[in-house]
Amino acid sequence: MLEWSKTYVSNVAGEIAIVFALAMWITSFPCVRRKMFEVFFYTHHLYILYIFFYILHVGVSYLCMILPGIFLFLIDRCLRFLQSRNRARLLSARLLPGGTVELNFSKSPGLIYNPTSMLFINVPRISKLQWHPFTVSSNCNMEADELSIVIKCEGSWSQKLYKQISSSSLDHLEVSVEGPYGPTSLDFLKHESLIMVSGGSGITPMISIIREIIFQVTKQNRKVPSLHLICAFKNSDDLTMLDILLPSSGAFADELSRIGLQIDAYVTREEVQPPKDAEKLPQTVRFEPNPLDSPICEALGPNNWLWLCAIISSSFVLFLLFLGIVTRYYIYPIDHNTGEFYHFSFIALWDMFLVCSCIFLASSAVFLWCKRINAMEGKQVQNLEISTSSPAQLSYGADIELESHPLQSLVQARNVHFGTRPDLKKILFDSQGSDIGVLVCGPRQMRHEVAKICSSGLANNLHFESISFKW
Repeated sequence: MLEWSKTYVSNVAGEIAIVFALAMWITSFPCVRRKMFEVFFYTHHLYILYIFFYILHVGVSYLCMILPGIFLFLIDRCLRFLQSRNRARLLSARLLPGGTVELNFSKSPGLIYNPTSMLFINVPRISKLQWHPFTVSSNCNMEADELSIVIKCEGSWSQKLYKQISSSSLDHLEVSVEGPYGPTSLDFLKHESLIMVSGGSGITPMISIIREIIFQVTKQNRKVPSLHLICAFKNSDDLTMLDILLPSSGAFADELSRIGLQIDAYVTREEVQPPKDAEKLPQTVRFEPNPLDSPICEALGPNNWLWLCAIISSSFVLFLLFLGIVTRYYIYPIDHNTGEFYHFSFIALWDMFLVCSCIFLASSAVFLWCKRINAMEGKQVQNLEISTSSPAQLSYGADIELESHPLQSLVQARNVHFGTRPDLKKILFDSQGSDIGVLVCGPRQMRHEVAKICSSGLANNLHFESISFKW
């Protein structure tokens, strides 16, 4: 049990690997993961030590069996690490009365992503270790140079962020990002009509879907589904989240009336509508540019699949080359000329070292080359923006600006119901159409209720899809 053999597998390494595996398994239970997320998150970084001791235990032969999976995983982790070292250029933040903030980043025009994508962000001023995922609310076709995410203040980290941004002394915020990651298809466009059900901050992915459909309307002979948005909020202040259905610039406002958007908003904890003079307006905070910040761009540029194939093939060839050199000129002479056996675990250590080194060399070389190209394109875009912008448009600062009331087209499209919850069964069964897509994002109880209605068999025209970001 306590033997670390020099010529065969190590029992001790296997026992240590089991301890790390048990720690990750125990903290992955829902009762631990949801109540103590940071314990779950940081404990699962023990997978590095688990893989290390597992390979020392099983040896090189079994390592070769799982090497393809480990190889691709390490390349992915290396590229994500390199991307997260960059500081993203944060242009502005929009503070909404309901404790919600919209962050607007500069992005490369070549960055393409689909609706409901997610972006991981890190704010060192709050925590240097914590990375949090948020849904991208912008559309890469409508906003070629900007990327936006919406954050609802529901935890200590998001509350600290809201306080930092609302502080009048803040003129620049350092942010690192990773992503965006998201689906590769636009299946929701195939339906005749869409019913989108959201609860609270679950409206965020619906915003990106609505913006995508608004953009699709601009294409000739493009048929898009009609939209019915059903959203539930606790307080009337949260109704301001409906004001960000369109970009802050107000672009594509005319296309909004062409998609037949109907909005039914339910405020569950207030019986009557507050007076008009008590309404709070959104506020915009603009940040000063920093030369160290850069627009969000793809880690490997527009030809990412080509570069990824280059990284995989070149790193594997390098690994085989260096492995052959080490084996022939270092390990082989010890095994055959000294009368001793080269340590079994040392061979596994050499393999792990060479795999990591070759992947890091190939990934870093390609990433830095693509970063150089993206930087040159970013400077050209920035120079073009400066030459075509007026001095008023180029003013920055920490001043908080009050925004105007939302677009009239948005106000006309929505019906607000106070002191009640949506009757989802009646709404879904009364919906007209032969092919209705039902998208739901919100609390677990809401998602299960909608799923039960759609699967009841009483309506054959409802096609259910859940959007959930619960860990």
